[in-house]
Amino acid sequence: MISFLLLEAKMKTSMLRKEDVKERKYYLIDAQDKTLGRLSTFIARLLMGKDRPDYTPHVDAGAGVIIINADKIKLTGKKVDQKVYTSYSGYPGGLKVRTLKDLIQKKPEEVIRHAVSGMLPKNKHRARRIARLKIYRGPDHPHQAQNPIPLEVK
Repeated sequence: MISFLLLEAKMKTSMLRKEDVKERKYYLIDAQDKTLGRLSTFIARLLMGKDRPDYTPHVDAGAGVIIINADKIKLTGKKVDQKVYTSYSGYPGGLKVRTLKDLIQKKPEEVIRHAVSGMLPKNKHRARRIARLKIYRGPDHPHQAQNPIPLEVK
């Protein structure tokens, strides 16, 4: 009789709906002396919402991420000299090739944004997730109203 009652009590999996996502948390991450790849995977997981117990792949329930000190990021190996970023405008002679060294001096924010973007799934949520990523060179940011929670990347 007892085993019959246990079979009747079924486990239910809760699925998150987009109407259930009311408020998003914001996290503050200091990128000083953090490795680019490890930092990018950590940020991508937060933007997707994989740190939540009610993670649902088809619902965008991720958090907002604010990164400070983007210009003090650490790179390993010979990436600074060897890694190149290419973009093509579609016109003849429209190929632009930039090294990581040049890009980190001019726009360190774009280096982190490009790395995180490559780690997000290529679907309809990608643009919204990247829009919630705010990156700043120095220690100051204008997002005090969101009450960001400081996080330490392991």
